[in-house]
Amino acid sequence: MTSKSGLEFKVGDAVVYPAHGVGKVAAVEVQEVAGMELEVYVVTFDHEKMTLRVPTKKAKTAGLRSLAADDVVTKALTTLKGRARIKRTMWSRRAQEYEAKINSGDLISIAEVVRDLHRADSQPEQSYSERQLYESALDRMAREVAAANRIDKDAAVQLLSKSLSAKKAVIAAAEAADEAAEEAEAA
Repeated sequence: MTSKSGLEFKVGDAVVYPAHGVGKVAAVEVQEVAGMELEVYVVTFDHEKMTLRVPTKKAKTAGLRSLAADDVVTKALTTLKGRARIKRTMWSRRAQEYEAKINSGDLISIAEVVRDLHRADSQPEQSYSERQLYESALDRMAREVAAANRIDKDAAVQLLSKSLSAKKAVIAAAEAADEAAEEAEAA
């Protein structure tokens, strides 16, 4: 998907950088670094008020990518509806794994973190660090879903919330099926 000029992204493209989420290619510049000329993408992240310069030749290896395709967004939303898979390890190790998934930039991995850390109203309160990781993952996912679907972030958060509330219905149905199976065995 490289253009005639050999660049994969052009000015104005929305892109995802793993450690920072969704940004916009503001310019393609040639800068002198250590006596050598280097062509770089200038990527701005409005939500972090940050500008990042990524060498065009190293963009792929740095993890710079286009927004997720529609099928990936759909799969991520479906992931939110699944049952949480929480490992029985120490919180510090799980927190590291969640952080790595968030910073991977992979929308499905981020959706898994949101799914695993989401708490329904009926569930116990989260710890501060759990809530921080959850909000970070939710924010990162909402920004990419918003950019991919060309909606604002609030509408994306509502879409994610709808998928997470559908999760409650799926879990309730699974629990009802489990109870029915147990009653059938007892009879």
